[in-house]
Amino acid sequence: MKLTTLIASALLLLPISVRAQEAPPEMPKPVKQHEWLAQLAGEWESSMKCVIEPGKPPMEGKSTEKARLLGGFWIVSEGQGEMMGSIFSSVLTIGYDPAKEKFVGTWVDSMTSTMWQYTGTLDEATNTLTLESRGPCPMQGGKICNFKEVIVVKDKDTKTFTSHIQGEDGEWTEIMSASSKRKK
Repeated sequence: MKLTTLIASALLLLPISVRAQEAPPEMPKPVKQHEWLAQLAGEWESSMKCVIEPGKPPMEGKSTEKARLLGGFWIVSEGQGEMMGSIFSSVLTIGYDPAKEKFVGTWVDSMTSTMWQYTGTLDEATNTLTLESRGPCPMQGGKICNFKEVIVVKDKDTKTFTSHIQGEDGEWTEIMSASSKRKK
């Protein structure tokens, strides 16, 4: 009886020991789109303009941003700023999903309860990342609208960010812009 138990135990453990000898699956590696994101890492200072009401002058503000690369796959950016006399904080994540062949990301901030979810594309010729999302428009009573955020890397120390909303006529209107310089 002991010999049968010993043989059965050995047979049960055999698949475990065989699996232990197999090489673990290879972990994914960043691709060129992930490498593009690396240039967004660093500390930035920005000047912002935000259109609150069409036909009125934009509100102006300043912000700072600390962006880091996470595992070579994601840029995680934490921002702080002041707009319309209020202090705000934000967190932006952007990565690239090779299966979807799209950039993906999120945006949350201290001024709303919305988590914006992005999908986007890169125009390498112009160093422009365009991120699209849908969400409530504060200027239209929370009506769900299409939004487009555009990040243009001008050079290693300069970038711009613009936010646009799509009107019922299909036209895009810029509602926010920021010019950023890398902190030295």
